[in-house]
Amino acid sequence: MIIDGRQIAEQVYQTLIAQQAKDPHAMRLGIVVASHDPVIESFVKIKSRAAARLGVEIRRVDLLNKPTTADAIATIEKLAPEVDGIIVQLPLPVVLDTKAVLSAIPPYLDVDGINPAISEADRAVRAPVAGAIAEILELHNINPKGKRAVVVGAGRLVGIPAAHLLESLGASVSVVTLESGSLDALRNADITVLGAGNPGFIKPEMIKEGVVLIDAGTSESSGKVVGDADPACGAKCSVFTPVPGGVGPIAVAMIFKNLFELARHG
Repeated sequence: MIIDGRQIAEQVYQTLIAQQAKDPHAMRLGIVVASHDPVIESFVKIKSRAAARLGVEIRRVDLLNKPTTADAIATIEKLAPEVDGIIVQLPLPVVLDTKAVLSAIPPYLDVDGINPAISEADRAVRAPVAGAIAEILELHNINPKGKRAVVVGAGRLVGIPAAHLLESLGASVSVVTLESGSLDALRNADITVLGAGNPGFIKPEMIKEGVVLIDAGTSESSGKVVGDADPACGAKCSVFTPVPGGVGPIAVAMIFKNLFELARHG
C-alpha cells in the first residue's frame, strides 16, 4: 500500500477548518529564519500556504546577517508574547548554538516539539513527524505493540521523536545511524522509519517482505526532493510512504494541529 500523504493531510486540515468554524480563534504562528537558501524558503512557503488556508497569521522574523546565538534567543523572547506558537526553521547556521536556541522556545509555544530541555514524555504535543507516523499507523490499523522497529537516524526532527513514539506504543525499538556502520537490523524489522537524509540508500534487498516502511528522510538530489529509500522498496512493503507526497504533507498538517492544540489549551 502506497500512502497518499496529501489525502491524509487534507483530512487533518478539514478537521481543523471545522474546529475554526465552530469556535473561531485568531491564531498567530511565529517563524524564525536565520538562513536564506532555497530549500529553507521552500519549507517556509509550504507552511505559509497551509497557514493561509486555516486563517493563521504568520509572523516571520528574519535574523540579521551574521547573527549570534544571543540574537536568536532575544528574537524568540521578543516574539513569544505575540504568537501562539513558534518555529525555528532548521538548520541554523553553524555559528549558532542550535541546542541553546531551541531551548529558548517556551514549551507552551513549541509546535515542533523540539525544545531539547523538555523530555519526550513531558512535551505538550508530539513532534510533527511523530504525529504523522501515528496518524498513518492509526488510519491503517497498524499496532506496533510487540513488533520489532528500527529507526534509522537519531535527529531532532525524525529519529528521536519517532523512536519515542514507537516505544510508547509497545514496539521493541532499535535506533541505528549511518555512522554506526551496521544496518543488519533492517532485515528483521517489522516497522522501519527512515530519517537519515541520505538519498535512496535503502535498497529492497536490505528490508524484509511485508515491512511497514515510513520514509521521512527527505533530501535533495539532482534538483528533486527524494527519500532515504529507493522507490523500488515499495513493491516489497505492506505499507510504504513515498517522497515526496508521503510523510511530509502530513507533518506540515500536524504543525497546525499542534498549534490549534496549544492555542486552545495552553
